[in-house]
Amino acid sequence: MPFGFYIIMAAQFFSALADNALLIAAIAVLRDLHAPEAHEPLLKLFFTVSYVALAAFVGAFADSMPKWRVMFISNLVKVAGCALMFLGVHPLLAYAVVGLGAAAYSPAKYGILTEYLPHRLLVVANGWIEGLTVAAIILGTVVGGLLIRPDVARTLLSVDVPLIETGIDTVPEMTTLVIGVLYLIAALFNLRIPDTGVDHKVLKHNPLYLLRDFGHCLGLLWRDKLGQISLAVTTLFWGAGATLQFIVIKWAAGALGMDLSHSSALQGVVAVGIAVGAIVAARTVSLRGSVKVIPIGIAMGLVILVMNHVREVALAVPLLVLIGALAGFFVVPMNALLQHRGHILMGAGHSIAVQNFNENLSILVMTGLYAALVRFDVSVYTVVTVFGLFLSGTMLLVKRQHESNQRRFDSTVLLEDTKLGR
Repeated sequence: MPFGFYIIMAAQFFSALADNALLIAAIAVLRDLHAPEAHEPLLKLFFTVSYVALAAFVGAFADSMPKWRVMFISNLVKVAGCALMFLGVHPLLAYAVVGLGAAAYSPAKYGILTEYLPHRLLVVANGWIEGLTVAAIILGTVVGGLLIRPDVARTLLSVDVPLIETGIDTVPEMTTLVIGVLYLIAALFNLRIPDTGVDHKVLKHNPLYLLRDFGHCLGLLWRDKLGQISLAVTTLFWGAGATLQFIVIKWAAGALGMDLSHSSALQGVVAVGIAVGAIVAARTVSLRGSVKVIPIGIAMGLVILVMNHVREVALAVPLLVLIGALAGFFVVPMNALLQHRGHILMGAGHSIAVQNFNENLSILVMTGLYAALVRFDVSVYTVVTVFGLFLSGTMLLVKRQHESNQRRFDSTVLLEDTKLGR
């Protein structure tokens, strides 16, 4: 890999690290405010609403200038959201601003891979980016969990800077300050990302034009016989993954008796598994063979059902690692395939915006449904059962759709075809 790729990875790592630490910190603030329990999954909903509402615009924005500049601007928006939480703005609103920055960041983050690297390296690159993102999830949840621990918080708050009155007197202020520094580190790495030399499209200022153009790209990717399969898989995966974050916290409290600080560490355990699965996929699955991993998604849903029978941490840890490994193994090749088809059909930024629209619409729907179940006090074991069966059932439908496509089209030919709309 060229050196610039590792700079991209470093920027992604610190930005994702801060995102996940801030989620734990925001949950802690909601609990301090005695907010309804259903507000916790709403954090993810407020974070992702920008991905859906602005999908028609962020792709065009990402393709209108060098990707490093888009990533830099986006991280500054995340810093602004972190500052709002520092100033006492409600966590849902502050995290929504962070989501606005993330929505603009994502098309640039993935789009630069297709501009900077040959397509034969996309699966490997996705293995790297998913692996590092997962590492950031692990460390982010751990950092967030540590920062809200009373003993750690007291230690950090007791640190005084000579001759300077910081005005930082509370745990939320200290936590958001530390996380804001992580965002700034990511922004500094953004400034060192090389320009790929790809021509950029002039940003259209007519919103109706951008909406029509986005609608065209959306239809183009869903009609593509390989694009629709990879898009369906990643859409289901990210919706399920976001919901699983909150299910694990609630399940750990009910089944294992854990508090937020310790249950957030179990999210990291899932992330360890995802990293393992992503690495194995990057080493063993080619772009040509990416569609063969779909049955792994069916298996993941069935394995999730085993959570209902676990009451000990010693059994919970390997189970969550296995769930994560299955997830990482099947999503990395699907991501690479989707990026490849999208880049061919419409350009990197536009294709990632379409991907983000679908995936985050799935997150909005699935976390919204989970929040409704929590509000009606549905047992977490019932939630786990419904969740696992839904994931396996929908992945089975995707598998059958792909088999139907295969009877009419050769996926190998489709993969190598570069003509629009074919």
